[in-house]
Amino acid sequence: MKRLSDELTVSPQMPLAAIDEIAAAGFKTIICNRPDGEDPGQPSFSEVAAKAEAAGMKAIFQPVASGNVSDADADAFAANLTAAEKPIFAYCRSGTRCTILWSLANAGQMQVGDIVKAAAEAGYDMAPLAPRIAARG
Repeated sequence: MKRLSDELTVSPQMPLAAIDEIAAAGFKTIICNRPDGEDPGQPSFSEVAAKAEAAGMKAIFQPVASGNVSDADADAFAANLTAAEKPIFAYCRSGTRCTILWSLANAGQMQVGDIVKAAAEAGYDMAPLAPRIAARG
């Protein structure tokens, strides 16, 4: 789990058994940015949602194809971040897609350097994305 802000932590795919631990850590919402069937053996969103809801969390399905994050995806992620009960736990295959979405969603809300720094501190290199973040701001 990598904390990007007070409101958002991102992660690679977690096993279903980890959802109880995520709830126990105080998270209120899970956002899934992986399409179902992206990898063999990956839990489906319906399985994640059922487990999350049983643990008292809301689950949001916003699948985004790896390597293909659009501005519309970032806008939808921003809307989910605004509307969802916090703190939020978002996951994808590696956490990178979630971090790209967060970075683009925060364009104009945070300084580009602060976005890149927060991502880097969490282990994600968003420096190559800086011009696109700046263009959205």
